[in-house]
Amino acid sequence: MTSQAHDRLLIIDFGSQVTQLIARRLRELNVYCEIHPYQKVDAAFIEAMGPKAVILSGGPDSVTREGSPRAPQALFDMGLPILGICYGQQAMMQQLGGRVESGHGTAEFGRAYVTPTQTRLDLLEGWFEADREQVWMSHGDHVSKIAPGFEVFGTSPNAPFAIIADPARHFYAVQFHPEVHHTPNGAKLYENFVRLAGFKGDWTMGAYREEAIARIREQVGDKKVICGLSGGVDSSVTAILLHEAIGDQLTCVFVDHGLLRKNEATEVVAMFRDNYNIQLIHADETELFLGELDGQSDPETKRKIIGKLFIDVFQKHADTIQDAEFLAQGTLYPDVIESVSFSGGPSVTIKSHHNVGGLPEKMGLKLVEPLRELFKDEVRALGRELGLPQSFIGRHPFPGPGLAIRCPGEITREKLDILREADAVYIDQIRKHGLYDEIWQAFVAILPVRTVGVMGDGRTYDFACALRAVTSVDGMTADYYPFTHEFLGETATRIINEVPGINRVTYDITSKPPGTIEWE
Repeated sequence: MTSQAHDRLLIIDFGSQVTQLIARRLRELNVYCEIHPYQKVDAAFIEAMGPKAVILSGGPDSVTREGSPRAPQALFDMGLPILGICYGQQAMMQQLGGRVESGHGTAEFGRAYVTPTQTRLDLLEGWFEADREQVWMSHGDHVSKIAPGFEVFGTSPNAPFAIIADPARHFYAVQFHPEVHHTPNGAKLYENFVRLAGFKGDWTMGAYREEAIARIREQVGDKKVICGLSGGVDSSVTAILLHEAIGDQLTCVFVDHGLLRKNEATEVVAMFRDNYNIQLIHADETELFLGELDGQSDPETKRKIIGKLFIDVFQKHADTIQDAEFLAQGTLYPDVIESVSFSGGPSVTIKSHHNVGGLPEKMGLKLVEPLRELFKDEVRALGRELGLPQSFIGRHPFPGPGLAIRCPGEITREKLDILREADAVYIDQIRKHGLYDEIWQAFVAILPVRTVGVMGDGRTYDFACALRAVTSVDGMTADYYPFTHEFLGETATRIINEVPGINRVTYDITSKPPGTIEWE
């Protein structure tokens, strides 16, 4: 948990797939909040945390089922403002003397419209300026009787108690999900709730920067820290924040596996050595990685080789730093949430995609994770606060195995060189057309086939490539970017004309699911 200096809001998670969106809405209002699964929250936990308000999330269960999730009963006697969302509303009613029913005619999924009652409610300031509000419903049960003290302030066709409240106790509950995009005015409802709860909106990146630096100095003292640097947003922000806090006590290790994009290694090294004067070990291990990958075509085998070699190389160079006691990682808040998942399932294991996964235990180092309270967009905001160039802050995600998974089949130096050049042309095209920031991720994959072509008066037999560009919010789902035919034609012409070795260009229009964003 972060410093008690901030106003804090507790989100009790009942397992909704969109609980993180509640936290995002609150963070956008400069309100610090934490998500905790209901199993971990009791009266003592709440008192220790000291929140100014509590939100009860949605969830997949039915409150009519014996043993289904509940909030601590003591919560309702603590004098805290409470907002129940969907399942959270139903749990409130069941625990406070109302009734919830299942069965035919109670369900409501997707877009719905709520109409107001005649009574005014401060929570709904800015709502119902038209006759009704569009909301997003996702419930199989509904409240059939409200608890004593509550009144109805909005109804929908299948939710007669869509908005209810006990204003005297500052208890509010809605059957819909105000956090999702399809409830267009939902952000206003959260804004009203935190205002009524007395939040000052003191969660800013400037304040976070100062507090994070103070915490790093307190944790590290005069010891040395090693940071694995990939050149991506998370590791770059981690490194620069640490450097501002502890200066020359930080050494970054940049493992160059020879699978980076064109000029990427040079740009990363120049930024950190020249602009920030950070101690940096540039471990150019291209020959090692490409030698081990030679002849390998199975994608999982390639990933395992790269992962093992990365750990071996990182440890080899880290061992040269005397008296290092800490290892810095760019762990983000979604990783933390996942590690204490609602279900208690497999995600309680630390995620294997961490760049230096397994190293802390192996090397006997303690972890420094200065970004563990932040979402991805907040990391970018912190990067701007720290003065990182926009060219780094706004970069598209890049996979740890690099171009290896954009090169289906056997990896060769020839194919990697062709791929780098084609990718550089493609990204240049996207930037020239002003589309880079609209796209979540864009890249070229070189295909493991050669095709016949005609260039000039001669026959060619060269590689085909696929262009990939997707829109997404979090990378979990994605759709292809709808380029115009003019853009695709112009880009294909440039690649074929400017990149020797490619004579055919295709565009991948597969969404995720069923496909993945990367090709391997």
